[in-house]
Amino acid sequence: MRTFGSFSELSPHYAAISTRGNPTLSASWLSALESTGCVSEERGWVPNHIGVFEDETLVAAMPAYVKFNSEGEFIFDHAIARAAPQFGVRYFPKLLIAVPFTPATGPRVLYAEGTQPEQAEPAAVAAINALLHQLPVSSVHMLFAEQAVAERMQNSWLLHRHSLQFHWKNRNFDSFEGFLATLPSKRRTNIRRERRALAEQQIRIENVRDQALEPRHADLAYELYLTTVDKFMWGRRYLNRAFFEEVVHTMPNAIDLVFAFERDAKTPIAGAFNLRGDSTLYGRYWGAHKEVPFLHFNVCFYHSIARCIEEGVQTFEPGAGGEHKLARGFEPTLTHSLHAFREPRLSAVVDDYFTRERALLASEIGEKAADG
Repeated sequence: MRTFGSFSELSPHYAAISTRGNPTLSASWLSALESTGCVSEERGWVPNHIGVFEDETLVAAMPAYVKFNSEGEFIFDHAIARAAPQFGVRYFPKLLIAVPFTPATGPRVLYAEGTQPEQAEPAAVAAINALLHQLPVSSVHMLFAEQAVAERMQNSWLLHRHSLQFHWKNRNFDSFEGFLATLPSKRRTNIRRERRALAEQQIRIENVRDQALEPRHADLAYELYLTTVDKFMWGRRYLNRAFFEEVVHTMPNAIDLVFAFERDAKTPIAGAFNLRGDSTLYGRYWGAHKEVPFLHFNVCFYHSIARCIEEGVQTFEPGAGGEHKLARGFEPTLTHSLHAFREPRLSAVVDDYFTRERALLASEIGEKAADG
């Protein structure tokens, strides 16, 4: 097992890795976060990427960071951080295996081509255990892991945590109306009304993708991003203009921009920055220069659902939070993370907390399903 202090150090080995169609794990995305300064020691993120080798052959890799705060993670551990001093534990720094600022499910143990899970995952578990005791960290956290991987890797010291998001699933719909037909009558009526509202206001929605992307689109996306992060008290400027410029330039095939325009205007009043994987669309950022009723739902949800149906995309993950998504056809979905703590007493308390939390979430999902 070897660790790498920057993605540029890992990059020569990373070419052997399969990201399984997830753009947030591409070399372009991860390197851009570091090269543009969005991820840095000053920001509380110190790259510590993990490579698992057999002899000189890379078996698995895990994007990892030593963290000095809990910002930009979206699996909230503030209660654990507050409890840690009671056990004589200094909670920060901790080691995070995740994609910065990205509450999206994806591979966290990335295999080299030709490597099987039963070969890579035990080695990854051993590497996590070694780093937990070698590094000056209180804990290790693998966030938004795939369910099957989390269930296989959980054990007596790797604790399994559930969280809740709302995802859209393509049930082989042949049209948007076919999707609506699966919803209760009240929801169908509301969605149709909200979609009509934009047409009545002469607002059009357009996609910009692939070769149509230009440098100016990065500027538009960044300015829209700022309208959201600067609007709310909890907002943080995690990303900068240089990051948007970099990824639009280096990975246009994965970028899916949605813009809303008034009548014949050339400048959008709102937009969404999405990422396209092989079978999943990831909604990342939304912003608006003008408040218009139902604009958010149309730009961020309905337009992209319709595109998913047209193009056969199987899953749409629109990001963290949002009970309002349930009324718009998204389904309550568990997300998964794994956690390990050096202090046994803290681990035992957290394990009990996670057990009770899983039961509460299971009950909550059951109630939401019963409500239609």
